Amino acid sequence: MYAQEITSSNKRNELLQDLLKICAPVLNNLAEDNLRKNMPVEKADHPYGGREEVIHLEAVGRTLAGIAPWLELGPDNTSEGKLRKKYSTLAVKGITNAVNPEANDYLNFSGEGQPLVDAAFFAEALIRAPHSLWDNLDEITQARVLTELKKTRKTSPPYMNWLLFSAMIEAAIFKFGGEADLVRIEYALMKHDEWYLGDGVYGDGPNFHWDYYNSYVIQPMILDILSVLKQEELALQNYRYKDKFITNSYVFLERAQRYAEVQERLIAPDGTYPPIGRSLAYRFGVFQSLSQIALLEKLPETIKPAQVREALYTVITNQLKPADTFDNDGWLTIGFYGHQRSIAEPYITTGSLYLCTTAFLVLGLPENAPFWKEKAEDWTQKKIWTGGKATIDHAYSPSH
Repeated sequence: MYAQEITSSNKRNELLQDLLKICAPVLNNLAEDNLRKNMPVEKADHPYGGREEVIHLEAVGRTLAGIAPWLELGPDNTSEGKLRKKYSTLAVKGITNAVNPEANDYLNFSGEGQPLVDAAFFAEALIRAPHSLWDNLDEITQARVLTELKKTRKTSPPYMNWLLFSAMIEAAIFKFGGEADLVRIEYALMKHDEWYLGDGVYGDGPNFHWDYYNSYVIQPMILDILSVLKQEELALQNYRYKDKFITNSYVFLERAQRYAEVQERLIAPDGTYPPIGRSLAYRFGVFQSLSQIALLEKLPETIKPAQVREALYTVITNQLKPADTFDNDGWLTIGFYGHQRSIAEPYITTGSLYLCTTAFLVLGLPENAPFWKEKAEDWTQKKIWTGGKATIDHAYSPSH
């Protein structure tokens, strides 16, 4: 048992080092007001125009969304706690620059289209780490953050997962004391409830898509938005949709649990998984939803935390093996397994790639959590393909 605990601890440390290796160039440069100066701009072969104007907020919002739960554990006297203090300080300095009109790294929240997306990931990071991020911002910076988030209201989101970007931004404004537009939240949640297709899957709009957008965006943002409504329940006593989105929000959680269950079953014995759908350059960001459900300690009974730990560790370390995953200065390169620029859609840039950090949400669980302490256990496919005990899989139906 003692040897196994050391192994689990080493895996946590290795995952943390992987996360920090990815995040460090973004956070260090933003804190030093040098992100625009030093960040490379790699684009697809046939890119959309104007990507240079949005790439920096892309990198910042996505990086912060992934590292936020770990930062929220707070500083302490352990080596990891000291690292958290260091990176929290960098993040706070960086956010201060990002919303300061006088800074070199003042970021573009006001452009049409893409800034809405990455302002939403930025907002989600603040929701995921309110104490480590928001509370450590000075009052001027807090006011500037709210001002910048409100600038995204000029963009009318397409009739798809983008509705959740508007809703996430309004949820952050609501949580942090601004004048939120609750209709944007209601509309996004109502439409996604309408687009629910069954067995833990939402349509991206009214149609089903074979891709990972249920994990990149839909399931995690729905849960994080609902968490804000729950936290602010006292202010919503007369809210028209209180029963649906607060009292009975377990329905959305159950759907996410089923989706996480399916995600765990997609991971092959060697840690590979199906490269299906668009935005594969987000790499293991594919598993944000599984990582989030593990972080919330809401995994379905069919999945033990240790098997998710082993599966995510194998996926991430496997996909980071190619040396050309990073350039010579430590920035991510476009690709799925190594540098594969041909896999990029026209909207993909260097900044887009940092959504991969959301696979590391489980680092927000403390070191003494069962996720890290339980004895190693094979994940579902590894059990089955080695002749181990198999479990019956079945479709999800509501429990109430």
